[in-house]
Amino acid sequence: MKNVTDSFVSLGHWPSAGSFGFNTDILATNPINLSVVLGVLIFFGKGVLSDLLDNRKQRILNTIRNSEELRGGAIERLEKARARLRKVEKEAEDYIVNGYQEIEREKINLRNSIGKNLERLENYKNETIQFEQQRAINQVRQRVFQQALQGALGTLNSCLNNELHLRTISANIGMFGAMKEITD
Repeated sequence: MKNVTDSFVSLGHWPSAGSFGFNTDILATNPINLSVVLGVLIFFGKGVLSDLLDNRKQRILNTIRNSEELRGGAIERLEKARARLRKVEKEAEDYIVNGYQEIEREKINLRNSIGKNLERLENYKNETIQFEQQRAINQVRQRVFQQALQGALGTLNSCLNNELHLRTISANIGMFGAMKEITD
């Protein structure tokens, strides 16, 4: 066995021997093997790797483009929403202002209406009082007139004879009828 190992080692030391052999020196063979593998990978894998990187680059660029489009759409929708919000806020402010103005108008109208109603009620009260006073005055006049008439009739009855008495009664009845027509 030692001879086999020695033969591999001895092949490594004969560079001009012209035969094929294995180099068992690990430190000397690994960089060479690695550079061969890397060279083969670079030569044959360059196209595949380039295609993979190009595809990845295109996907990233498409994603960025789509993101930019979505961002632009989102910004546009945001601006529209802000414009609608400003419009709605303005309308709400107008409604509030108009509402307060309407409330003030209604208060003024209500005060005016109450004032008119109070004035109308005051006029009605005064008319009613005046009517009742006039009625009371008329009733008192009628009573006074009736009492005066009864007193006069009583005096006349005691002082007058029958013929004079009938003429006085007729005259008084005529006057009473005329006064009754005037008061009605």
